[in-house]
Amino acid sequence: MSLMIPQLCFACKLSPSGNEGQGWPDCSWTCALLGAPGADAELAAMGLGTLQAWTLGLPTAVVYGSLALFISILHNVFLLYYVDTFVSVYKINKAAFWVGETVFLLWNSLNDPLFGWLSDRQFLSSQPCLCGEELLTGCQDAGGITLGQYLQQLARHRNFLWFVGMDLVQVFHCHFNSNFFPLFLEHLLSDHISLSTGSFLLGVSYVAPHLNNLYFLPLCRRWGVYAVVRGLFLLKLGLSLLMLLAGPDRPSLLCLFIASNRVFTEGTCKLLTLVVSDLVDEDLVLNHRKQAASALLFGMVALVTKPGQTFAPLLGTWLLCFYTGHDLFQQPPLTPVGSAQPWPEPPAPAPAQAPTLRQGCFYLLVLVPITCALLQLFTWSQFTLHGRRLHMVKAQRQNLSRAQTLDVKMV
Repeated sequence: MSLMIPQLCFACKLSPSGNEGQGWPDCSWTCALLGAPGADAELAAMGLGTLQAWTLGLPTAVVYGSLALFISILHNVFLLYYVDTFVSVYKINKAAFWVGETVFLLWNSLNDPLFGWLSDRQFLSSQPCLCGEELLTGCQDAGGITLGQYLQQLARHRNFLWFVGMDLVQVFHCHFNSNFFPLFLEHLLSDHISLSTGSFLLGVSYVAPHLNNLYFLPLCRRWGVYAVVRGLFLLKLGLSLLMLLAGPDRPSLLCLFIASNRVFTEGTCKLLTLVVSDLVDEDLVLNHRKQAASALLFGMVALVTKPGQTFAPLLGTWLLCFYTGHDLFQQPPLTPVGSAQPWPEPPAPAPAQAPTLRQGCFYLLVLVPITCALLQLFTWSQFTLHGRRLHMVKAQRQNLSRAQTLDVKMV
């Protein structure tokens, strides 16, 4: 469930090395990778503060990490099984499924920018006087702006537009992998792996992305986030092409590809939080804001990209029906690996249909990441907030912060 993003990084706000009051873009990359400035951090900020953590006798990092772990478990279990549960167990019809996904799409996309606007709208005006002169003379903001004016500013923010285009595809791919992971295991590998092996693959695909971040973080510091993300896109494209050439009759390679495809895709999603922090800085510099409007910018990113969460199951079920003639809403599906279905496995489809369904699942498995990778490599190549430009934005951001600090000291 997505909530309003706090203005301050919960972790850095309580850390001696943090930069309290400066907004989360100044927090460490480690906190960003953990999701501290993201939507889930609000649960930590609302639920357990310093007093509660002290009362429990646990370090703040342990409390926050535990909250993040449990939230992630709930989210991923639902994400993995909800399509199978509603279609196979509750057997809802296609119209009801689409209506439910549409309602989810509307709220999931709109709640973040709504709360972000309520939180950050006072930061959107420019600085006609930086801070000291305003305190001395009481002059008014030269430019409190409306929502329409803010949207016009975003429409001129070129890197923001290219980023959300790329991230929309990324969100779609992440949720596509999660929604159809059991289906791919069942129809492509059920004759070659045991139930325990399938469960192991599921577990690895969820744990490994978090472990990968421990390795990706030093790479980001050395080569930059832009280069690491581009490398992951190229890796996704290369692995998918290799799997396409190998065909569906190589079980060991299929196991490796299904797991690695999800691992690297999820790892990329977690790295993109760092890019949004850079966009917040660029937005501050380009529009001369009084303070970074991080919650609102995160909300606007969510407005454009979160529809990918809804498109994934809708487009996936449509593509499966288009390629194979197998309609999940009309035909009794096979019991996926780890399925929540309580009754015995239904009979297998007719032999004449099985090869078609299996072949269709295979092409869906490899062609979706190939298409996503090509689209992302194109949009990412247009993104310029890296290298020299990124250093320039960071320097200007620091200069603005110093100027505000000097003004306050003068007062």
